[in-house]
Amino acid sequence: MKKLHRRSVIRGLSGVSLALPLLEAMGKEAAANIPRRFCALYTANGMSLPAADNQINEWSWFPQQTGTDFQFGSSTKPLEPFRNQLSFVGGLHHPSALKADPHMCSDMWLTGAPLHNPSPGQFNTVSLDQVIARHTRQYCRQPSLVLSVDAGVGFLSRTGTISVNHQGRPVPAENNPRQVFDRLFRSDSGSLEVRRDQLQRRIRLVDAVLEGTRSLSRSLGKSDRQKLDQYLTSLDEVESRLTASEKWLEVPIRQQDYSHLDLDVTNESAPEDYYRNMFDLIALAFDADITRSVAFMLNREDGMGISDTFPLKLGLTRTHHNLSHATDRDGQLEFARYDLFLSQQIASFLGRLQSSRDGDQSLLDQTVVLFGSGCSTTHNPTNLPTLVAGGGALGLRHGNYQQTEDGVLSDLYLGILQTMGVPSETFSDSTGRTPLQLFAG
Repeated sequence: MKKLHRRSVIRGLSGVSLALPLLEAMGKEAAANIPRRFCALYTANGMSLPAADNQINEWSWFPQQTGTDFQFGSSTKPLEPFRNQLSFVGGLHHPSALKADPHMCSDMWLTGAPLHNPSPGQFNTVSLDQVIARHTRQYCRQPSLVLSVDAGVGFLSRTGTISVNHQGRPVPAENNPRQVFDRLFRSDSGSLEVRRDQLQRRIRLVDAVLEGTRSLSRSLGKSDRQKLDQYLTSLDEVESRLTASEKWLEVPIRQQDYSHLDLDVTNESAPEDYYRNMFDLIALAFDADITRSVAFMLNREDGMGISDTFPLKLGLTRTHHNLSHATDRDGQLEFARYDLFLSQQIASFLGRLQSSRDGDQSLLDQTVVLFGSGCSTTHNPTNLPTLVAGGGALGLRHGNYQQTEDGVLSDLYLGILQTMGVPSETFSDSTGRTPLQLFAG
């Protein structure tokens, strides 16, 4: 029997090509080349870990007991259907966070920075999602998808993105569902030749603007250079997308059902509607294999941005940042109820991945989903709330709550990199000493 490559295509006389489904003739090669996807989800201001005196321990984000017999608390109950496909990990931290402004926890959540000996003007190092994107970009149209409830990059210690490129600069995030949809799924009209010409002209235009901007940067003061650096990073990201798109011009996007999307939703809409559409876009991008690396910042630190008002829109009485500082019973209970809301959104997302198939497996089995925060309670950079879901087909072992002893979060990240097939011996300040049952076996 003839052996076929997993990405074999049928080419018609007209030049149109269609990707073949997964066939037995593709043999062991298909099993060895399972698509490996990654999605990082970040919420600011920590999770609810109520004080014992308030007697609402059942609302703690972390389960009350470790091991495989853990019980979901009231704020994470929506995730219970995925018990065997997720793990809680406690006791983790970034060692460098102890030396930094507590508001920088979102800047460094995926990086482990700040640097111990930074160069002038450099603060951060590359984020986990971008390391993965560099490894997986050869397989998909877009190297990565960077999302946030607020667009752009924000500013140091009040960042609007959790993604950082290999030069240590924040990658601008997108927040508008319609714009995200258009970039991912809308095909330019016209023949292949016309579309190729349009793409080449856009690349040349970006190249010209980049060259002119770099020349201008040399004549500016420090503050203006920093602002221009952010603009250059954005242009570099656009150029990277355009260049990546060129080789995919002749390959059609896998057919998707977009009927459930509401592209008129914005971050000013009902929070549940906004999150549902953003998560659906991520799932569709994974299903169409447009990208294999996603970072989504659900909330910003220190009361920044529109998401700080989301609890008010849900009928709670205080803003998100205000609730994170609450010490009274009612305030801590409301903070936990917002955690419950987030759990509902993430459970819906996991369900969407579970229901979508790629060959004989679900997207959830092929995707490592990381959910967490850069602090536990208010400005506390230890015992970071961390949940890992999916990746069963990639070797992850779930159904456990493990509490580590002074664990280093970058050790978890190193394990994720290796699970993703990225050849790595270290990541940021990883030690290699933290035994995580998640990667056992």
